[in-house]
Amino acid sequence: MKKTHRPIIAIAATLLLHSLSYAQSFNQAKMDSLFSALESKDKAMGSICIRQNGKEIYRRSMGYSFADLQKKAGASTKYRIGSITKMFTATMVLQLAEEKKIDLAAPLARYFSRVPNAAKITIRQMLQHHSGIHNFTDDEAYQGYMQQTKSEAEMLDIIVKGGSDFEPGTKGAYSNANYVLLGYIVEKVTKKPYAKALQERVCSKAGLKNTYMGGKAEAAKDESRSYEYRNGWQLMPETDMSIPGGAGGIVSTPGDLGLFIEALFAGKLISIASLELMKTMQDDYGLGMFVFPFDDKRAYGHNGGIDGFSSLLGYIPADKLAFAYCGNGSSSFSTNDIAIGALSILYNKPYVIPAFNTITVSTEQLDRYTGTYSSKQLPLKITISKEGATLVAQATGQSAFPLEATATDQFRFDAAGIVLEFKPDQKEMTLKQGGGTFLFTRE
Repeated sequence: MKKTHRPIIAIAATLLLHSLSYAQSFNQAKMDSLFSALESKDKAMGSICIRQNGKEIYRRSMGYSFADLQKKAGASTKYRIGSITKMFTATMVLQLAEEKKIDLAAPLARYFSRVPNAAKITIRQMLQHHSGIHNFTDDEAYQGYMQQTKSEAEMLDIIVKGGSDFEPGTKGAYSNANYVLLGYIVEKVTKKPYAKALQERVCSKAGLKNTYMGGKAEAAKDESRSYEYRNGWQLMPETDMSIPGGAGGIVSTPGDLGLFIEALFAGKLISIASLELMKTMQDDYGLGMFVFPFDDKRAYGHNGGIDGFSSLLGYIPADKLAFAYCGNGSSSFSTNDIAIGALSILYNKPYVIPAFNTITVSTEQLDRYTGTYSSKQLPLKITISKEGATLVAQATGQSAFPLEATATDQFRFDAAGIVLEFKPDQKEMTLKQGGGTFLFTRE
């Protein structure tokens, strides 16, 4: 479930990895040092599990599952996995297709005729994000109802109202609406709630004991809440899980996710022919799956983000390696950066553990940067404000995010690769992101 809380640009679905080469052993002490540094510097909270040849070779947890209760995260801590849920939904749809209960070429109108273009949209196009159905989580209105319980009828109304962004099959564009609807279709075809279908069709077959449809987070169940670091770990809003459903409603552990993707690639959940279909990419979209390329190898999987949770699941068939990370602490070091570090160490590639050097700036000095900035290069404004001793930025129509001072007049937000450089006397601010440089002027 892609809940947009990262600024300026969306987090890419493609995992950018250093060129790796397989190694039979790795420097576990160095791996431990990476996660110790992330934890001690409040750069992340979460858990990682790496499996190879069907065996666990590394596991580590950082921070708290419930920070307000000082409850430490551990191997059994469960996290909202966001859009990794789509892999589970796609798996069940393909199972039903194998059983001749769903036709991938059938129109959506067979199940939901009210959706715009329903007669033209196929089940496969929905699985592969080629339907054109509008992504409701992109709308500003989403923030207003994300914590409210929604019925299927209410979600259908929202999706119908969103309309169509393009003609089905003409291109690919990510939309959570596809998988919310696919989750409902699983329920209609199996005549069972999604949660029960998930348990019977996936969890029981793959041996998953800590994976299920989520609800309100409970510490007693060893579930976790999510946080953002702003002068300490601050609790994030909690999406009502009736909304994401088959697009992002599952909670799990990295250990279970590793077992799931191993079972998937071993043909224990769907046939190898269906797996090959799942892996087939069109406009960078598979059927509930992405490719994470590096060097001459390919990892298959999905990432996820919901509230302050950020997760990543990948499988490298060539090495029979499963990599799963679930984070519930959003700071300036992204899940992608964690993956790069962990996998570089795992494959014995050169990697320097970040020092996370920052400088302290007084609240009086921060006042020099505050204000609203606009640019002739980008159609958005960025408002700079402060919360206590932290400088905060917010782009038009997006959530606010904290900045770290790295040098005089220079701040960064590593989770989105953002660097802001200020010239207070000239009332200028330069945004650097994704290789681009954009000049802003304070109004």
